[in-house]
Amino acid sequence: MTDLQLWTYGVVTATFVLYIAIAIWARAGTTGEFYVAGKGVHPIANGMATGADWMSAASFISMAGLIAFKGYDASVYLMGWTGGYVLLAMLLAPYLRKFGKFTVPEFIGERYYSQTARIVAVICLIVASITYVIGQMKGVGVAFGRFLEVEAETGVLFGMAIVFVYAVLGGMKGITYTQIAQYCVLIFAYTVPAVFISMNITGNPIPQLGLVSTMGDGSGTYMLDKLDQVVTELGFAAYTEQKGSTLNMVLLTLSLMIGTAGLPHVIIRFFTVPKVRDARASAGWALVFIAILYTTAPAVGSMARLNLMNTIQHGPVGEPTANLEIAKVPQWMTNWNTTGLLKWEDKNGDGRIQYYNDANETFAAKAEAFGWKGNEMTKVDRDIMVLANPEIANLPNWVIALVVAGGLAAALSTAAGLLLAISSAISHDLLKGVFMPNISEKNELMAGRIAMAGAIAVAGYLGMNPPGFAAQVVALAFGLAASSIFPALMMGIFNKRVNRTGAVLGMLTGLLTTLVYIFVYKGWFFIPGTANLPNTVDYWLFGIQPESFGAVGALINFVVAIVASKLTAPPPAHIQHLVEDVRVPKGAGVATGH
Repeated sequence: MTDLQLWTYGVVTATFVLYIAIAIWARAGTTGEFYVAGKGVHPIANGMATGADWMSAASFISMAGLIAFKGYDASVYLMGWTGGYVLLAMLLAPYLRKFGKFTVPEFIGERYYSQTARIVAVICLIVASITYVIGQMKGVGVAFGRFLEVEAETGVLFGMAIVFVYAVLGGMKGITYTQIAQYCVLIFAYTVPAVFISMNITGNPIPQLGLVSTMGDGSGTYMLDKLDQVVTELGFAAYTEQKGSTLNMVLLTLSLMIGTAGLPHVIIRFFTVPKVRDARASAGWALVFIAILYTTAPAVGSMARLNLMNTIQHGPVGEPTANLEIAKVPQWMTNWNTTGLLKWEDKNGDGRIQYYNDANETFAAKAEAFGWKGNEMTKVDRDIMVLANPEIANLPNWVIALVVAGGLAAALSTAAGLLLAISSAISHDLLKGVFMPNISEKNELMAGRIAMAGAIAVAGYLGMNPPGFAAQVVALAFGLAASSIFPALMMGIFNKRVNRTGAVLGMLTGLLTTLVYIFVYKGWFFIPGTANLPNTVDYWLFGIQPESFGAVGALINFVVAIVASKLTAPPPAHIQHLVEDVRVPKGAGVATGH
């Protein structure tokens, strides 16, 4: 066994033992503890748990990879995902906590005085959550597959077993305290390599400052200017240049924001604190804890891209290979090649990997003169950049092992939150709320645990056998939450005229239009007698990419709900008073208009 494997097994095992020990200590004994941790979590602790719940494998593993390859355009993920928490803190969290129920479907069912609305909300929640959790389980498999050298399917089984122990046993109470530990692991794992890499490239130990610092080689060139120079010399667009349309970027930012505010596993966290004021404080603390990672991500992504270009394409760009010492393929590339997530082909047999934009006709002509026979990097999965970054930068093995543990912590913490949202929707909203209203608390708790185990089995199966759209599950999940759940919550709190007919029609219309758009324009939806539409900007409606359509679906939801409500009878008087009571602080009285 190699030194890296020993470090990885040791660090990962230690963190897993910690999670299981916490689950045993915080075992849920009542439905209140299972669903909302007994509503007794301190706001700071809840903020940290919320941060871990939110920062999934997408934030830890994928986001920096997106930034590495998309550059400026990927800033929408930073703005959208953090901006969503502002919406949560100001527009949803305090009011939902004041309403005092366990789940999002329960709020929708009572606010819209309709079991149908509650069932539709459960469907929206399960579809969005299952879609999102596929990516988490797949991320677990990838991390295990590379660093523990086991099959990805075996890695998913390990992840399922760990989540089963602390989620089924501890419920929200166990998950909350486990997520606090997972936050500490993932944030340490993310920032330590970033400090090392920032020091190596710029000499500045603070990654956020290293991003805007000069290179450590004494040239006086700013790091981002150097990166722009490297990528443009190889035929790519400037890293700091906006490449997509402004309309699409605005819609994608908005879709991510309202998707954040509509994701049920995040919203449910604000039901776990003692008071309404604590819900707002929790959102504020969550932003602080999230900001540590999100302000580090641009540095990690941009430095990863610079390291990638420098370790593959040795020597000055344009200098013929005959004038350079033949370089071997870096060891980190050989390591990752076995995973299938990185592939290359040495077309001209020079022992180096030419990575350039062969679609750029001007540079392609230059490349031909250099003796290059085409771009030799045939596949670079963006998701590998954070996990591979320490290897690219030749950091110590204990740092690499720490990053693996952090990636697993990010994936497992979010998976647990999503699985609990699914479990509570089935046991509390469907079973107790609709089909078996007289079920005892003991049986409801057992049903919740059985539903959780079933959800883990489904998530694990899909993680090992992902559908063709598994790589886009995060965008799909956000689009679904944005277009179905968020509008129903907003109108439920701020528009007392919206009735059950409007809510049900709005949720269904928003959900279906978003699903259809994503499936058609991703090429996943086959229309007999026609060719699937390519997933390119030339075919998108008004240049709106599928990941951005959640904002449009939300607008459709709002319009349908408001129009349908105006055409049908208004909600009963007691429901309208309920909406006012949720919004108006206790003791404030009623506005008289005088």
